[in-house]
Amino acid sequence: MSIKAFAFDLDGTLADSIPDLAHAANAARRDAGLAQLEEALIESYVGDGTESLVARAMAADMAASFTGTAAQTEALARFDQHYLEGLTLKTKLYPSVANTLNELHDCGYRLAIVTNKPERFTLPLLKELGIGNVFDVVVSGDSLATRKPNAEPLQYVMEKLGVSADEFLMVGDSKNDILAARAAGCKVAFVSYGYGAAETIPEADVTLARFDELMNWLEEQD
Repeated sequence: MSIKAFAFDLDGTLADSIPDLAHAANAARRDAGLAQLEEALIESYVGDGTESLVARAMAADMAASFTGTAAQTEALARFDQHYLEGLTLKTKLYPSVANTLNELHDCGYRLAIVTNKPERFTLPLLKELGIGNVFDVVVSGDSLATRKPNAEPLQYVMEKLGVSADEFLMVGDSKNDILAARAAGCKVAFVSYGYGAAETIPEADVTLARFDELMNWLEEQD
């Protein structure tokens, strides 16, 4: 069956958001009297949700984890404040993302976001990036009881859009994206320009070096 709908990851797939995530994480560390971390290190913490990112960033140079402590709660609140104040200071869509999404939308494909990023960041970020209007469904990391790599977010989107797994493609840059797609029984595209290390990624149905290669792949499926 042909593809009728898509789910897209956000960070590392549609947008390069590391600079602003790193800025907010380092601002939270600075508030706690801690030294700044390299952006590349913070990038390695992205993909499992904000709580995980902040916990790992705060504990990066410490023996004990902040998780579940008052310090972690305070750090998360600080991160939230700094990140909401600067969602798009340096965050940009990857090349051809806006045009390709609009083309897919205009062609009648149903589009969704499935991200582990909390809704409090996801919705304003999509708006600030100017792409929020093309998505029929947005599933954030705290929208449901589970998140990627669990199949539930993708199953929820398929149900909302009225498509089967054979008609659905997940597009992402991480192991969580591929595992979620496999668990949901749908096809998956891996974008090699994102944050996921290719050598750690399970095999995808297609690998895209550029986002607009998705259109070429679609044409080949007809």
